[in-house]
Amino acid sequence: MNSFCNASRTSDTAEILARLKNLSAAEEFFALLDVAYDPKVLDVSRLHIMKRMGQYLAEEDFADLPEQVIAARARAMLERAYEDFATSSPLAHRVFKVLNDHNPAKPAQPGHTFVPFDSILKRFGRE
Repeated sequence: MNSFCNASRTSDTAEILARLKNLSAAEEFFALLDVAYDPKVLDVSRLHIMKRMGQYLAEEDFADLPEQVIAARARAMLERAYEDFATSSPLAHRVFKVLNDHNPAKPAQPGHTFVPFDSILKRFGRE
């Protein structure tokens, strides 16, 4: 990575999950969790990174864990999500339904076949 943004580590981990829920910008998540990032990667893949982090968080059970452990796990999940997209394109991971529904590598489901609009127009075009 060429350029990095990194916020100073926060020592206050009180209610980290509640604080994360109140954030809106991807940069705020990276700053709160003290995760370094390349702005170029974040500009291209911010929604994908945040969606993937949400998927990782949803898989965890944080019940009865100390706040420091929760903060460390959330930090690790953000780092993991970021790395997923820093090393490959969003199309490779297909975290959003619209990308999964139109995955050329996945066979079409019966009754849900996708027909490109161009192929329909060719029938009615210059023949």
